[in-house]
Amino acid sequence: MNRMRKTQTLLALAVATAAAFGTVASAATLQEIKDKGVVRIAVANEIPYGFVDPTGEAKGAGPEVAKHIMEQLGIKEIKWVTTGFSSLIPGLKADQFDMVAAEMAILPQRCQQVAFSEPNSSYGEGLLVAKGNPDNLHKYEDFSKSDKKIAIMAGADQLEMLQKLGVDDGRMVTISNNADAISTVSTGRAAAYAATSLTVSELAGKSDKVEAAGKFEDPVIDGKPARSWGGFTFDQGSDDLRKAVNEELAKFKKTPEWKQILTNYGFTEHDLEESDKQTTEQLCAAK
Repeated sequence: MNRMRKTQTLLALAVATAAAFGTVASAATLQEIKDKGVVRIAVANEIPYGFVDPTGEAKGAGPEVAKHIMEQLGIKEIKWVTTGFSSLIPGLKADQFDMVAAEMAILPQRCQQVAFSEPNSSYGEGLLVAKGNPDNLHKYEDFSKSDKKIAIMAGADQLEMLQKLGVDDGRMVTISNNADAISTVSTGRAAAYAATSLTVSELAGKSDKVEAAGKFEDPVIDGKPARSWGGFTFDQGSDDLRKAVNEELAKFKKTPEWKQILTNYGFTEHDLEESDKQTTEQLCAAK
């Protein structure tokens, strides 16, 4: 597939809440973006979803697909913005970037604040535990009636999952990014780190002090096994950009190139099949 020319400018933002941005600005229209020839796309530096490598090149399932889509839309340059996961939605609402390519899970509460494309990916859950899994942990439900602590990332949807499973907030350890998970678990600050299966697998490969919990069972939330569907994220005023991205995404998902991008980043054949099993409308309306 053709590669978009890598921009020379890498923006690094540290934003916390919408209030910190001041007055919310109007989102740029698709035509305005085309006229400028530049689109601002944010990632949360999460491998394999969306990250910027040491050379300044954006990689991951979200950015690789976004590059193709922007090429098709005739937008020649992308300015990649890196920020914390919990700052992605506030940044969109404050017009700090035009869209997010972090494979953010499409959830009803998020749909009330921002707009999503149709799903680009689907993925399950996992647990990062200390080497040898000394506490014999294999599912989120293991923490429902336990005094063990479980770590989660700020802004991630594992918080709601654990709350629905009856895990007390006082036993959740919040960390700011995935990189902190290894030390949090290996030092015993938390017995495990709850994250998607892809994130857990990636972290487990970085240290011999931790591992992915074997025989893991996806949590059952409201009677259904938990599975997330990730998409591109936009300000609610960016309908024309979102619609244009959706049109190109639908076409690209029918090609071997799209499949190759996702499998290169660890998504399974089952994940690819599941990505078409739910629409954004269904996910936003879910209870």
